[in-house]
Amino acid sequence: MNEELKRGTIWQSDELDAIVADYFSMLLAELSGKAYVKSRHSAALMAKIGRSHRSVEFKHQNISAVLDELGLPWIPGYRPKLNFQNAIFDAIDRYITKHPGVLDPTQMVGAVSPPPSDVFVPPPLPTPASEKIPERLRRLVLKFDPVERDHLNRSLGKAGEAFVVDIEKHRLKGGNRADLARMVRWTAAEDGDGAGYDISSFNLEGSPRLIEVKTTNGSARTPFFITRNEFSVALEVPTQWQIYRVHLFASGPRVFTVAPPLENRLKLSTETWRASF
Repeated sequence: MNEELKRGTIWQSDELDAIVADYFSMLLAELSGKAYVKSRHSAALMAKIGRSHRSVEFKHQNISAVLDELGLPWIPGYRPKLNFQNAIFDAIDRYITKHPGVLDPTQMVGAVSPPPSDVFVPPPLPTPASEKIPERLRRLVLKFDPVERDHLNRSLGKAGEAFVVDIEKHRLKGGNRADLARMVRWTAAEDGDGAGYDISSFNLEGSPRLIEVKTTNGSARTPFFITRNEFSVALEVPTQWQIYRVHLFASGPRVFTVAPPLENRLKLSTETWRASF
């Protein structure tokens, strides 16, 4: 079936499987720093499945939107776009189930630290109340839960903490406080978890800065867990404690900060309960 005959028709499973697989091949090249040409991939795909350039590009943007919800990096140039065909969720589900390694791209590529001046960015704007995700996408997110995945990924967490230790030392040295840079302490690595923060650092005038690092390969809007202990320390020393939200870790790490009172900046909801008799 040629492009004219397919115009306006629903994409079939084999077509969706083909574009999802091709998208992930480009994404891996992107994350690995390998050269690739989007237009060549699109042309080959159009010849294979008989879809128009516009249709292929729109579907690429759909895939980016799904990956964004899954807390995964997406290809620059294919900005996430909604208006999904439900079958795209099944195709992405099939691909990830068969290739689970894509859920942890930092295992395939190493994060490259940008200059400290480029690291800090503003926090994301609140999600509009009108923005609702389709039920099938909600179930897909629950299946490959990015919050739980990031929380359990110890190597990602430690890599993010090491990244922030480096940021803090560069920041202090850049502010002519090499003396303070030498005293930055990776508390979680040296004392273990439990302090309610991961890194002990300083502001330029010498006052303490207690940093809880939250790392994801996803975008700035990917949710994260906060423990009861972390929340308690934030209440106890609100002028010292803050979150460094490291995001886009595999593709080009950026950081925004969140300081107490947390309920003024974040939507907090209970996920688990401590049960006892």
